[in-house]
Amino acid sequence: MSPATSPQAAWRPTRRPSGGFTLIELTLVIVIAGVLAAAIAVFMRPAIDSYIATSNRAELTDQADTALRRMLRDIRLAVPNSVRTPGSQCVEVVPTASGGRLRLGPDTVNDVSPSCAPGTNCAAPLDTSQATSVVDVLTPLSSTPVAGDWLVLGNQNPNDVYAGVDRAAITAVATPAATQGRVRLTIASTQFPPGYDSGRFTIVSNTQKAVFYTCTGADGTLNAAGDGKGTLYRSSNYGFNAAYPSSCPSTASADIVATRVKSCTFVYDPNPGATQQYGFVWVDIELARNNETVGLASGAHVVNGP
Repeated sequence: MSPATSPQAAWRPTRRPSGGFTLIELTLVIVIAGVLAAAIAVFMRPAIDSYIATSNRAELTDQADTALRRMLRDIRLAVPNSVRTPGSQCVEVVPTASGGRLRLGPDTVNDVSPSCAPGTNCAAPLDTSQATSVVDVLTPLSSTPVAGDWLVLGNQNPNDVYAGVDRAAITAVATPAATQGRVRLTIASTQFPPGYDSGRFTIVSNTQKAVFYTCTGADGTLNAAGDGKGTLYRSSNYGFNAAYPSSCPSTASADIVATRVKSCTFVYDPNPGATQQYGFVWVDIELARNNETVGLASGAHVVNGP
């Protein structure tokens, strides 16, 4: 038998082309990838959702905490008896920038003569029996006032500081002799409440004056995205309104303190204890985002003893 007709020569195995896949292999890969993707989605989705929810809650908590801290700082630093609450959605205070003690009597040792006029050789005490235009500060100040700021003392009623009964504009600030005090304030001539003898005073910045915190649109419900519908605003530098506010003010030019507010409540108790030396302001705020809700509540005591 010749080589051309031998069985071994007639049959030759075929080889698969290198670098390719069969249709069955591709189908198997697609099926396996789909199963793995479904398994990953089942096990990973809760973890991803939990991460997103935790991130939302952390952001809401930080925003609510920042808003509370800012509000409570202004409340704690408020002029005694200056808290006004026309409604549960807003609160007004007069924050202070500094404070201390004034001289209440003449310097019998260093004054050039009894009953001398305030000057280089004469101290400047507070005299509530008549109008005062110059006073000496005896204690260090956390921040030195400037011309235009306000000196407040003896605020007995909430409306007094707003009406200007016990508030005087500072026109000049000087450093007196060491025996006379730390700072000498020249003020617009003012008759302060007669008989005031504690000597304690506060300074109100003219760049801020009274401050209103107002919550609008926070009705306790969420919008379609699951966010709170309200906003917390801070209004300042609008002056002093003598009349007690009958409603929360407009927020047209106010600064935004917090968004996505679901609900907020401000409650003021001017006399929570046995004495009337302290008041208490309770703040409750709730924020919501993507159906995640965070609520924080805190309170602040305010000194009401002038």
